[in-house]
Amino acid sequence: MDAIKSQWADLPPNVRGILWVVLSGLLFASFMAIVRHVGTTMNPIQMSFIRYAFGMLFMLPFFMRMQLSDFRAANIKLHATRGILHGLAVMMWFYAMSRIPIAEVTALGFTSPIFATIAAVLLLGERIRLRRMVAVLGGLLGALIILRPGAAIIDPGAMAMLVAAPIFAFSDVMAKLLMRKESGPAVVGYLSIFVTLVTMVPALYVWRAPTPEEWALMALTAFIATLGHLAMVQGFKLAEVSVTQPAKFLQLIWATLIGFLLFGEFPTVWTWIGAAIVVAAVSYIAHREAVARRHDQRHDQPHE
Repeated sequence: MDAIKSQWADLPPNVRGILWVVLSGLLFASFMAIVRHVGTTMNPIQMSFIRYAFGMLFMLPFFMRMQLSDFRAANIKLHATRGILHGLAVMMWFYAMSRIPIAEVTALGFTSPIFATIAAVLLLGERIRLRRMVAVLGGLLGALIILRPGAAIIDPGAMAMLVAAPIFAFSDVMAKLLMRKESGPAVVGYLSIFVTLVTMVPALYVWRAPTPEEWALMALTAFIATLGHLAMVQGFKLAEVSVTQPAKFLQLIWATLIGFLLFGEFPTVWTWIGAAIVVAAVSYIAHREAVARRHDQRHDQPHE
């Protein structure tokens, strides 16, 4: 065990970060498969509430290790705003999972960084140059190719996912703001609390008593999803975003394999083409962000 730890520590930070992100993608794809299975019998709003309620319990050990100063440093208003928005997006995501193939949900979910670029301009005041704007427009074109409005009837689940993606993007930007002064586990933990509160009321309107199997599976989804979030946070902490982005896209491969093997789903050629355009756009955006970050770091260094 010590030898494995030593070998792991000897790996470059970027390599360790990539491996964490690859693991998170596999965890998220597994989580989606269980949600798809349970979603055939349970209302998606009730599923979203149970998932985050269990997730909140799994985050309790992190809260118990926090100091009083950590709670004082928490920006509760921003956490609450993020939780409300994220809660709405989560309910739409669970609805999409009950309606459309796992691979299509994943592909449309990849548009979130594109919307995050727009959100960063609106919330953080970041400048967006022409090349990045072209990448944003290209990513939105990829989403339209996946949906094919006019050529096919757009499923309400696909529309729900397309609305959820920009909300998730705003949530991610708010998380970046919070992590300037707070830890990753704290940000994930507060999100679990507020999303649980947001989803609780609508869940009561559609509530039915889950079976023992459903309770067990939803507890498992919460555990896997929480691990996935923590693994992704750790990956982004260790490695540059531009390096981890291609590894993140492996989630589409995992989702496609799981959807095909377990549910007989296989993406259409339009989903693959649209997903490829979205992946290319997001990869370019991540690359430009990394270049800009290195440029800023060089300028921030003191000159002798």
